[in-house]
Amino acid sequence: MTTQIFINMHVKDLAKSKAFFEDLGYTFKRQFTDENAACLVISDTIYAMLLTTGHMERFVPKEKTISDATRTTETLLALSVESKEAVNVLFEKAIAAGATECRPTEDHGFMYGRSFNDLDGHIWEVFWMDPTALQK
Repeated sequence: MTTQIFINMHVKDLAKSKAFFEDLGYTFKRQFTDENAACLVISDTIYAMLLTTGHMERFVPKEKTISDATRTTETLLALSVESKEAVNVLFEKAIAAGATECRPTEDHGFMYGRSFNDLDGHIWEVFWMDPTALQK
């Protein structure tokens, strides 16, 4: 079996978060989606579990608190796409759906990226890397 990754993320309003990611073109896996959680399908092996506060607390030890991603950053989520244009398309969809720009566009020639804060403040980096540059 191929290894899969399920990123667990706290969201304040599950319905709004689902609508946001659907606006970006993503879908949800129904068998892992209910009123407490939604399984965002990023690829065949990558998923983000969007969890409400009460549901997320089930997985966090009692002495820990769930961070507010608008105030602290625990992780950066970086997604590779097939072209510079695809970076711009996904970024613009995110902004139109309510995201905010995290930092200015980075263009290093062989690598191009843009980043945004989703509705809950999680930072998503979308980037393209020239495959021929990787071979050198």
